[in-house]
Amino acid sequence: MENLFQLGDHEDFFSRRCIWVNGPVIVGAGPSGLATAACLREQGVPFVVLERADCIASLWQKRTYDRLKLHLPKQFCQLPKLPFPEDSPEYPTKRQFIDYLESYAKHFEINPKFNECVQSARYDETSGLWRVKTVSITRSEVEYICRWLVVATGENAECVTPDIQGLADFGGQVMHACQYKSGEKFKGKKVLVVGCGNSGMEVSLDLCNHNASPAMVVRSAVHVLPREICGKSTFELAVLMMKWLPLWLVDKLILIMAWFVLGNTESYGLKRPSMGPLQLKNSMGKTPVLDIGALEKIRSGDIQVVPGIKRFSYGQVELVNGQKLDIDSVVLATGYRSNVPSWLQESEFFSKNGFPKAPFPHGWRGKAGLYAVGFTKRGLSGASSDAIRIAEDIGNVWKQETKQKKTTTRACHRRCISQL
Repeated sequence: MENLFQLGDHEDFFSRRCIWVNGPVIVGAGPSGLATAACLREQGVPFVVLERADCIASLWQKRTYDRLKLHLPKQFCQLPKLPFPEDSPEYPTKRQFIDYLESYAKHFEINPKFNECVQSARYDETSGLWRVKTVSITRSEVEYICRWLVVATGENAECVTPDIQGLADFGGQVMHACQYKSGEKFKGKKVLVVGCGNSGMEVSLDLCNHNASPAMVVRSAVHVLPREICGKSTFELAVLMMKWLPLWLVDKLILIMAWFVLGNTESYGLKRPSMGPLQLKNSMGKTPVLDIGALEKIRSGDIQVVPGIKRFSYGQVELVNGQKLDIDSVVLATGYRSNVPSWLQESEFFSKNGFPKAPFPHGWRGKAGLYAVGFTKRGLSGASSDAIRIAEDIGNVWKQETKQKKTTTRACHRRCISQL
């Protein structure tokens, strides 16, 4: 605290409400932020969670479609210290997962500060502290001063909207998959789904189930795997095999089993990458598609697979092969990206794409009390692993320092500093 009043930009510092956080600031109240907060709570370390939305897990609550279920069995998706309820299904629904997260936050007494959008965060070398500036929904500004900063905004903070020639002139409805809820209002419509990842496949399937006519754009090679093989999760089988077998061999075995279950996906326009699914995931972060029924609709012709887009025109799309399709609506299942570069003023730990530069499992800790959780490209299990490491790292320092007797009483400028 002695250095707190040595911060630069004195006029700026005293012009806004400043709050001293007696512990780390966690930016983001999604699963990654909640997991870190819970682990810190177990370590006895106080914290503050900042969330730009008005609820926890806003991506799940506000930007996912109704039919969404977890793609992996629940044991691979639960957060540290508290498993799913025993009566939960193997693949919990969106609502069941949100309920689990809300009960998780309640159990560990995690109370985020909602509607606090972080504008900037920078390390002040003079004081050795982080300065995190936020703007609330009422446009009031707050600056949080802390020793540790945990970036928990994750891989999917902002949706990616591609710039496609003529899209502005299309005239029909255009939405990102984060705005898509159900195919109910698309009944009888011709819908172009741009993207063939898990979201693109599931949106296309949902449109079929609501009697729409989807065409799915597949520009590049993609691994489509069955969600289960012989009643066992494909992911779980891969994890088991990797305990004894090298990655390349597990990839080969998984693809052989997938061929027996799904057949030759290339005959339906879904060409497989030359690199195996697990190796591709580890090296590029590209997740294989786990099929839950879309492939059957592709076989039957209910979902049309089409190549890349050349341009849009009014009510129509022209593909790279010269084919033209009349369409009513467009759903952009074009993914998400990190938003860290837009607010974190740091370039040593995070790269320009908003991910830690160090590869897994070393990308959770930076310098000067900076941490990252949920950027492993390994889903919820990767986030949980990060959260445990971060809490233990901070907890060790916290416990050492709190054991020392405080022999002096320090003054506090209560007009501009409050403690949390």
